Amino acid sequence: MKRTKKNKKRLTHGEKLLYTLGILAFICSFGVQVFAGATTSNMKMEIEQMSQKIDNQQNKNDSLAMQVNELTSYENLDSVLQDMGLAYNNENIIVLDK
Repeated sequence: MKRTKKNKKRLTHGEKLLYTLGILAFICSFGVQVFAGATTSNMKMEIEQMSQKIDNQQNKNDSLAMQVNELTSYENLDSVLQDMGLAYNNENIIVLDK
């Protein structure tokens, strides 16, 4: 009886290299997606914090502008002038036109 040899198909070196590179590319692309997602999430959080700081600063600026308007009002100036013993005289005001 003659034995028949079964030819097992073996992977060639090129096929092994291609499969290995394919698996590495898949793993690398997964890693890049995770890293990019984490970076994007971090950037969104920083943007939100900065927008909160901007809102807080705008509120402070508005409050200070209101205080400036109150302090420079005619009634406030008049009371300060009277406390110092000074008088408001319209005749001393000179208006310059171009």
